Amino acid sequence: MARIVIADDDADIRELVVFKLRHAGHEVLPVADGSAAVEACLADKPDLVILDVMMPGMSGLDAARALRDNPAMSGVPIIMLTARAQESDVEQGFDAGADDYVVKPFSPRELASRVAAVLGEDS
Repeated sequence: MARIVIADDDADIRELVVFKLRHAGHEVLPVADGSAAVEACLADKPDLVILDVMMPGMSGLDAARALRDNPAMSGVPIIMLTARAQESDVEQGFDAGADDYVVKPFSPRELASRVAAVLGEDS
């Protein structure tokens, strides 16, 4: 299956996502902020990145832009997983380079389906 980096400053959300994605057979690397996500991605290119928008230090939007600006990471899909649900927030996520946008609270089953869809897998 896929190697996935998940960045969220909320440990409970990280643990839930890690549990669900590992249960689906993925290798998951959880980190707590955007800069750690960028570092993890550049150290060992993942198949997918899941980013919270609002994190201390580097936001998920800034992390997405940094990843999109790196030629080695340009084709790696990014899913934003965030409580920011306004139309302008969604637009900012896509403008930063997101391939999908999931609003919290979210269904772990729906997230797993969206991960499969972005990765081009049968769910």
